Amino acid sequence: MKKLLLASIVTFSLMVTAQKNYVLVIHGGAGTILKSNMTDEKEIAYKAKLTEALKAGYAEIQKGNTSIDAVAASIMIMEDSPLFNAGKGAVFTAEGKNELDASIMYGKDKSAGAIAGVHTIRNPIKTAIAVMQKSEHVMLSGLGAEQFAKDQNLEIVDPKYFWTKERWEGLQKLKQKEQSTSTKKVSQNTLPNSYEIDQKFGTVGAVALDKSGNITAGTSTGGMTNKKYGRIGDAPIIGAGTYANSQVGISATGWGEYFIRATAARTIAAKMEFQNKDIKTATQETIDEIEKMGGDGGLIALDKDGNIAMPFNTAGMYRGAITEAGEIMIEIYK
Repeated sequence: MKKLLLASIVTFSLMVTAQKNYVLVIHGGAGTILKSNMTDEKEIAYKAKLTEALKAGYAEIQKGNTSIDAVAASIMIMEDSPLFNAGKGAVFTAEGKNELDASIMYGKDKSAGAIAGVHTIRNPIKTAIAVMQKSEHVMLSGLGAEQFAKDQNLEIVDPKYFWTKERWEGLQKLKQKEQSTSTKKVSQNTLPNSYEIDQKFGTVGAVALDKSGNITAGTSTGGMTNKKYGRIGDAPIIGAGTYANSQVGISATGWGEYFIRATAARTIAAKMEFQNKDIKTATQETIDEIEKMGGDGGLIALDKDGNIAMPFNTAGMYRGAITEAGEIMIEIYK
């Protein structure tokens, strides 16, 4: 009996020792991401960029900077890459424009900042941070947000900066389909024909835990290809696509209308706070709820103890994490 007890203690000790404490988790979008459709070169490129984003955020944490700095560093790497639907690689609206949204939330004091519908801000996440730290507001939109960015001396670019051949051709394909098919009646539970072949949601996000134990979550996106009427998804909405408190941080990606209706990010935090659910249970239940409603996508979450969760209900999600020891994990497919 004593030998069995000793063996159990040794086994448990090894399990505890093997526990990985993560300090940063990122995503680059969820959707119809199949290995069969991915070239080796492109897969290498995605993994390299995700690794670069993780290392950039990790460096900020190692220097003793805040989780805000870590999230900003990681997201800016992805905003500057045409691989993702944020910043340089943003998709086009029905009017042929790139329309960007971003948000950030600092768990320590629940301060937050967001911008929506901008066309000239190179790194939307930096402006979201400025809104959080240097204004009395939480969300700014359109021309007002762009003027605020100028006033804060943030980098403003010609809208042509965001143009990429692949995203432009994606819009043209949807326009052709829109013209060649009859318009079906749509509701909040369906997508019009003009969206059906564009299911690679490339929103980017990051959640970081700094050396002081403070959590920050951030999200940045170009929205949906061929979106109309100034449509805004969940990414800039605090409590839907982004949320952080002293216990957990969340960033989502996917069909934004559903994440808004489910108040997805805040729901996860509430499940953990009021129902004492662990991070994996809380996040999976929320994704399951979104799926039952008819939506798809995924999310990343990181809690104060360094535990992560990255559930999704699509074919794949670009995702990665790094431990406090610098060990990197990158995944793409389900």
